[in-house]
Amino acid sequence: MCGIIGYAGGKQAAPVILKGLERLEYRGYDSSGIAVIDGERIDVIKTCGKIKALYAKTDCGAKPNGTVGIGHTRWATHGVPSDVNSHPHTSQDGRFSIVHNGIIENFAELKAELTAHGIKFAGDTDSEVIAQLMQYLYDGDVLGTLRLVTERLIGSYAIGMICTETPDVVYAVRKDNPLVIGLGKNENFIASDIAAALEYTHDFVQLGESEFAKLTAHAVTFYDVNGTPVEKTPYRVDWDISQAEKSGYPHFMLKEIYEQPRALTETVRPRIRGNEITLDRIALDAKNANTFDKIDIIGCGSAYHAGIVGKAFMEKYCRIRVNCMLASEYIYSDPITDNRTLTIIISQSGETADTLAALRLAKKLGSHTVAIVNVMESAIAREADDVLYTHAGPEIAVATTKGYTTQVAALYLIGLKIAKIKHTVSDARYNELLSEIEKLPNKVQTILDDISQIKDYAEKYAEHKCVFFIGRGTDYAASLEGALKLKEISYIHAEAYAAGELKHGTISLIEKGTITLALVTQSALQPKMLSNIKAVQSREGTVLCVATPKTKDVGSDADGLLVIPDGDDDVTPVLTAVVLQIFAYYVAAKRGCDIDKPRNLAKSVTVE
Repeated sequence: MCGIIGYAGGKQAAPVILKGLERLEYRGYDSSGIAVIDGERIDVIKTCGKIKALYAKTDCGAKPNGTVGIGHTRWATHGVPSDVNSHPHTSQDGRFSIVHNGIIENFAELKAELTAHGIKFAGDTDSEVIAQLMQYLYDGDVLGTLRLVTERLIGSYAIGMICTETPDVVYAVRKDNPLVIGLGKNENFIASDIAAALEYTHDFVQLGESEFAKLTAHAVTFYDVNGTPVEKTPYRVDWDISQAEKSGYPHFMLKEIYEQPRALTETVRPRIRGNEITLDRIALDAKNANTFDKIDIIGCGSAYHAGIVGKAFMEKYCRIRVNCMLASEYIYSDPITDNRTLTIIISQSGETADTLAALRLAKKLGSHTVAIVNVMESAIAREADDVLYTHAGPEIAVATTKGYTTQVAALYLIGLKIAKIKHTVSDARYNELLSEIEKLPNKVQTILDDISQIKDYAEKYAEHKCVFFIGRGTDYAASLEGALKLKEISYIHAEAYAAGELKHGTISLIEKGTITLALVTQSALQPKMLSNIKAVQSREGTVLCVATPKTKDVGSDADGLLVIPDGDDDVTPVLTAVVLQIFAYYVAAKRGCDIDKPRNLAKSVTVE
């Protein structure tokens, strides 16, 4: 996720902003920049690469001159990483400069409108429309114009802005992206994360949804969506810098678990317009969608597990054969593929060596390739025929959380889009599923609002040496991911099995005290799962069930029960994954494991 810092005070602004950007490096970025008001102009310096390159360009903050400014670290979403696409973005007339986190979903329409009125754009980002729209709508009232601009924006944003007309002021507004105000002595700050300003102040105000702020060195004024001044109560933060980088969470993994509602929103919302699914620049229409008689989904680790969920969803609704394969097996299997095969490549980093090799092989054999990745301009994103970015934001913890759930959501969108084109799903069912996918962020938030019961069970069972996960249908796919999370970060031997396979050997491993997590979210399969649960208990095993409000009566036959929010059976794997992530996290925490950096593992696997 991008980072924002803004400063209004009595000091030279550039060194303060550069130091703030350094504090935001942990979030991941591909470029950075600063803008400072120097007299009657705004000086902007920005560059691709690391903060050290920005230090070099600014002579370690000796330039530009001025005591009011903004800075940004960019994680590319629209437009390749480059100097020109880096933030801050400045209006054509040089009057306004902005930094932005989030996604402006209607930027193409706004850009076309502004271009028609003679405004020239410097780069390819969605963010630049904010600066150019400020110029176009400006009526002499900076804050009032900013309000008008936000009324035109569709999407999510945290915006910091400076203007030559009010050279002592920094402006801020947010919607669906975090922004805090730091209150110092004769200096004030805006920041996407308190870490950026914690060196200078421990007093902060959380900017509310659709609220505005106007900062000078000596005062901060807050306004609601209508421009009416509002009172805000500061809070004191006693964290150190390390804690601040994690937003107060003890580990990046837990922070990233809690970021999933936002990440899912960024994956899903820009792709749904009314009841239509738009997949960025992927040209799926009746002509090419009906060309494919097979889909191959390829990934490694959690990406492979996401693919298994996608396979079940696509086969059910697209009525087309779908294979899900491990990339490391695909590249040595002499795969049967051609120009009638759609190959979907999944990788969080976009650099996974086995997956990249599979992509190249599929293309060589004539298949059309679509990549689902998180990192813009990564190797897989560059080489695939088409790419769908998840926009999950950087993941610091080795064990993926939001990377996985956003991949599943992206597969749902692709599958539902193809089904609609092929007329293999009824309009009523299509609308039901689309609504359920849109609701996923809120349902994940419901889980996160109260994790106490999950934590209690995790700490209760943390000292066991072997855990089994069982499920049927997509619950089996969810079991695979749940077992992987547990073994990755807690070092407990954890295995997932299709529940129907218990009787074919696995049940011999069940003994007194053996922990089995039984996933029962598929209503039609509840009776079969009940018999599997009883089989485990008859061998004196301990069963913890994960169920829905429709299937929760299995809890009467289990030793424990966790209930996920009610929803459509076909999209429950995302909700189940979040529960199992939390369970794995607190097991590992109880065992004192190095959660963010598990032994022997790497975040991006760039070797075979």
